[in-house]
Amino acid sequence: MRRADRLFQLLQLMRGRRLSTADWLAQRLEVSVRTVYRDVAALQAQGVPIDGEAGVGYRVARDYNLPPLMFTAEQAQALVASVRIARNRLDRDLAARAEDALSKILSVLPTDSRAAADSLQLHSLSRPHEPLHLDRLGQLRRAIESKCVVCIQYQDVNGQPSDRWLRPLACLYWDTVWTLSAWCELREDFRQFRIDRIQQLQVGPRTFADEPGKTLADLLRQVGRPLPQ
Repeated sequence: MRRADRLFQLLQLMRGRRLSTADWLAQRLEVSVRTVYRDVAALQAQGVPIDGEAGVGYRVARDYNLPPLMFTAEQAQALVASVRIARNRLDRDLAARAEDALSKILSVLPTDSRAAADSLQLHSLSRPHEPLHLDRLGQLRRAIESKCVVCIQYQDVNGQPSDRWLRPLACLYWDTVWTLSAWCELREDFRQFRIDRIQQLQVGPRTFADEPGKTLADLLRQVGRPLPQ
């Protein structure tokens, strides 16, 4: 491992823990404790705010953030590809945030990495989703974050309508369609709904709290069987 890579990994290990001993860091990096001492001193000399001392442990200041200058050209290309593929599949707010985040990252990359990312000839030519469906995706995403119960008018695959009160848990993308996985208060079980079949959507004002047997974790434990529509 190159020393620059080891220093970066050392810093990442310390940032992920409240206190890291030199022994633990040496084991993770597969180097000697003395090497850890030298590397920590080198990072401190470069201005990285590392507190602590040998024999006690080290911690990185909580407000310290690494600039995204350690991305390789290939990693920068992967970020560009991810945003290009995702933007026509996300609601407008989230797509705009992804574009903004990518622009910020690219603006501080080294010239060669930025040029490699800009020149990536990988594009998504799939038909964009209907704006109404993506707007509903945004509403549901925010409802999941705020734990708001939603009321939907839904039309199933057979054209049968129903009104449902749901605890939204997750939005899932299946190559061409978005679905909402939720706890259905009518059926008292988990259900999955295609977002493009939601005829009407109302969010809140009622909220919900996680209850045993009705959470996303409980749902994920059932992935061994198909989710009913």
